[in-house]
Amino acid sequence: MDLDLLKKALEAILLASGKVVKIEDLARIFPETSPSLWEGLFETLQKEYESRGIQIQKVAGGYRMATAPEVRDYVRAFLKPKPQRLSRAALETLALIAYYQPLTRAEIEKWRGVDVSGSLRILLDKELIKVVGRKAVPGRPLLYGTTQKFLEVFGLASLEELPPLEELQKLAGQG
Repeated sequence: MDLDLLKKALEAILLASGKVVKIEDLARIFPETSPSLWEGLFETLQKEYESRGIQIQKVAGGYRMATAPEVRDYVRAFLKPKPQRLSRAALETLALIAYYQPLTRAEIEKWRGVDVSGSLRILLDKELIKVVGRKAVPGRPLLYGTTQKFLEVFGLASLEELPPLEELQKLAGQG
């Protein structure tokens, strides 16, 4: 298959999809290709876009087009997006789940000392968390974990990219 055509197709798919593009999804459309071919094409596009207003980022197990950090404020000013903010309670709940997942509602409430059902509902509605199973204890409570969308929203390739807890604790102590 023509590599230039594949590269053009990849670039168009990244632009048109507006979401994370995974190699396994490309393999379904182009069964005669290999994952290493796609990795190489993604790397080529990343290099080509290094000095542009758009970059190709590796996030959430795939790749996406994103605004280059140095022009992000100009794009925001032009688009005037409505910020989607999470309450402090929802952010604290999300942080606990991100760092200690999977967790039950009762475990989160024990850490936070308050009812978290509202925060869980908001985080589920925004698809930042999901039910990942049930705990093998009486009552079999639901277990919560983060989603691919969580990684996308926070620009993380994986949970390993979360800042160390020590850094966060130092920041919290200074605030």
